Amino acid sequence: MQSLWMLFASFIFAIMGVCVKLASLQYSTTEIVMYRGLTGVLFLAVYIRLQHGSLRTAYGLHHLWRGAIGVTALWLWFSSISLLPLATAMTLNYMAPIWMAAILFVGGWWREEKRFEWGLVAAIGMSFLGVTMMLRPAIHADQWLGATVGLVSGTLSALAYLQVRQLGQLGEPEYRVVFYFSCTGTVAGLLGTLLGSSFVVDPHFGWHAHDARGVALLATIGVTATIAQMAMTRAYRLGKTLVTANLQYTGIVFSSIWGILIWGDLLSWLGWAGIFIILLSGLSATYYNTRSARPGAPLTALTATATHPIATEL
Repeated sequence: MQSLWMLFASFIFAIMGVCVKLASLQYSTTEIVMYRGLTGVLFLAVYIRLQHGSLRTAYGLHHLWRGAIGVTALWLWFSSISLLPLATAMTLNYMAPIWMAAILFVGGWWREEKRFEWGLVAAIGMSFLGVTMMLRPAIHADQWLGATVGLVSGTLSALAYLQVRQLGQLGEPEYRVVFYFSCTGTVAGLLGTLLGSSFVVDPHFGWHAHDARGVALLATIGVTATIAQMAMTRAYRLGKTLVTANLQYTGIVFSSIWGILIWGDLLSWLGWAGIFIILLSGLSATYYNTRSARPGAPLTALTATATHPIATEL
């Protein structure tokens, strides 16, 4: 089942998150974003050459749109982390599958083409309940700005994932989608670092010196991010959108496990119950999709262009 690629992607993203947390002690967020994108560009350039692939695309505007939305969502998420407790920011960002389900529902209702799969939506709701049980977020009256930023970040993430799905339906291979997104991240990170070093009076912003530890962390962030993005793109391209989105919640489980192993974080019984609910929800969604799957003709670039990608998921 192709949606299970998201399970692998979530695991690799969790490793990347550990490295980002460690690297943030030495580098600014803009530098991490820039080096992450640059490493991805170099890694994929070698990969594409070895695979005799091509970077030629007829969907330049689609890639630009996906990159702009994805990088904006990433920046807003980092901003929400600085304005809110980490648990709250994480929960708001993990609302992306909820927004995806809402977009799919509105698209299907507007076109009256296919039935809405409430079973998958219920599974997504269960996963989000599990996340809140694990993280126990709280928003105070003076944190409304951070909460708004976090909500917008989650919404834009949902749009970015649907754009990834559309690019896959148009026939774009994973490496090409991730390559152009990495290019966008590199440019955005570079501009942010240059502006930060020029206009922000804070030693944390701007350029920082490298050492062996820092280079190793930045390289690991770039490679793991690239591999995880390719797996995620494959899951959204070939798998069922809502099942893939639901499996994305397992990322918080993997991150929590790393937190326990590396930083000695402790989970309450409520947190362990949340993990159980997330895993149960993922299994339920996978089982539901397996039973309801119907054989059909493969989707070509021509049919993907004629039929909106959101409509084809309903």
